[in-house]
Amino acid sequence: MLIVMTAIWATQIEIDTRGVAWLAGTNVKVVEIIQDKLAHGWSPEEIHFQHPHLSLAQIHGALTYYYENLSELNAQMARTQQDAMALAKEVSDPAFQQKLSDLKQAR
Repeated sequence: MLIVMTAIWATQIEIDTRGVAWLAGTNVKVVEIIQDKLAHGWSPEEIHFQHPHLSLAQIHGALTYYYENLSELNAQMARTQQDAMALAKEVSDPAFQQKLSDLKQAR
């Protein structure tokens, strides 16, 4: 005998008009959760410990969305990092940058 059941669930992800994925009902971007995982190697449980306002379902939803859209989100994070580095270079003090460079070379 085959029993058919219908499952209904709410999505954890919302996409804004710029195409940025957010955890539904929060001000947390999916890439912020992913960066916690990639930078710190945190498990979903550790991410939840660090961000108790997020449910495990939201965190797993963000991870699922990331793995389903891996190349797009990796490219988005790379562009954001490049933009941030370019902006930092633009607004930094050249003399200060030279001092930092000299200190790095002295090591």
